[in-house]
Amino acid sequence: MSALLAVSEIVRNLGLVVVALAGLYLAWRRVSAATQQADATLQQAELARRDHVAELFNRAVGQLADAKLEVRLGAIYTLRQIAQDFPDLAEPTWELLSSFLRESPATYEGTEPPIDVREIVKTFRDILR
Repeated sequence: MSALLAVSEIVRNLGLVVVALAGLYLAWRRVSAATQQADATLQQAELARRDHVAELFNRAVGQLADAKLEVRLGAIYTLRQIAQDFPDLAEPTWELLSSFLRESPATYEGTEPPIDVREIVKTFRDILR
């Protein structure tokens, strides 16, 4: 009788171990799926952010040649912020502003360059830091 009791206890304990292992496996699968979903959500958010920045960059490019000083300054400030927030876009921003300065007429009234030119130079200093 005690041998039968010992065997049934061993079978019960083995059953509990198997159920516990199955539970651990299912929990691991659930955590893995949740982690993959969180990673995918983060990647989508980053892509959406990059798309937004690309839209801002393109809009600022078009505004650089605007006749209104306020619009040009807004474009310069936007490009400065993009270059600071996204180091991989600092060089294209540098090239864009450099070509804008090269192509702009260089006739200044007085001794100081216009404020938009001064802000571009300030942007160059900020990018180089």
